[in-house]
Amino acid sequence: MRISNFEQGSQEWLESRLGRPTASNFAKLLTPTGKPSSSADSYINELIAQRITGELPEFYSNAAMERGNELEPAAKALYELTNDVEVVEVGLCLHDTYECGASPDGLVGEDGGIEIKCPLPHTHVSYLRDGKVPSKYVPQIQGCLWVTDREWWDFMSYHPAMEDLIVRVYRDEAYIKKLADVVITAVEIIERETIKWRKL
Repeated sequence: MRISNFEQGSQEWLESRLGRPTASNFAKLLTPTGKPSSSADSYINELIAQRITGELPEFYSNAAMERGNELEPAAKALYELTNDVEVVEVGLCLHDTYECGASPDGLVGEDGGIEIKCPLPHTHVSYLRDGKVPSKYVPQIQGCLWVTDREWWDFMSYHPAMEDLIVRVYRDEAYIKKLADVVITAVEIIERETIKWRKL
């Protein structure tokens, strides 16, 4: 992978994502069950428009997201302490070959990574009771594994008043193959259509 080490959320980081499919949005290309997503065309159109105009999308943030950002450092510190590891923060990880990427919450050792969620209390309880990674995060996590070429990814759900949930996810090669196919196709369409529709 190629690492663009701008701080996540910064202007430079946003610009580095411009016009590129990224793991947090891979569900817009492939559903958690491995079927093409109905929102694929709309997402591809957004990325083509970004490439042509150079205009950044509005960065949407709500109270729940801001709360998650505030709690994430505590969750990361707990994970490091519990597992006796160091979480290395990175900016945008780009695929070695294709113009797509992922912005992990951290890389762990030589083989792993982590995705941290700090949901609302009732949502965290539902994650604890299920004891598994919520299906909606499958495209993001398998996408991170594909882009970074790592072996495993830990999903962590954190709430300061409750037990935390950590689930280790390994590569699902069949799913990654489907995901790679749709993402690479999207990248090719974006390249081709950007050239076609840009004013000379």
